[in-house]
Amino acid sequence: MKQPGLDDRHRDKNGQIEQKHGNTKNKNLPHPIPGFDSNTTLKTIRDKSGEKSEKGVREAATCYLLKRKYAFMCL
Repeated sequence: MKQPGLDDRHRDKNGQIEQKHGNTKNKNLPHPIPGFDSNTTLKTIRDKSGEKSEKGVREAATCYLLKRKYAFMCL
């Protein structure tokens, strides 16, 4: 049974949602992460942002772009 909000992922025996594989390219994500090349792997993006989840990586990348463009302060 498909669970809503898991983006075709599943939960393991401990109830933890399986993360996307590190070899997934940015262009193959449902919504590519801004500020990174389309051929950059998710592992590289995670390493550069210091975040583990796709949501955390996306927020860090958006914050970084806002800082560069508008001198915006992120929390």
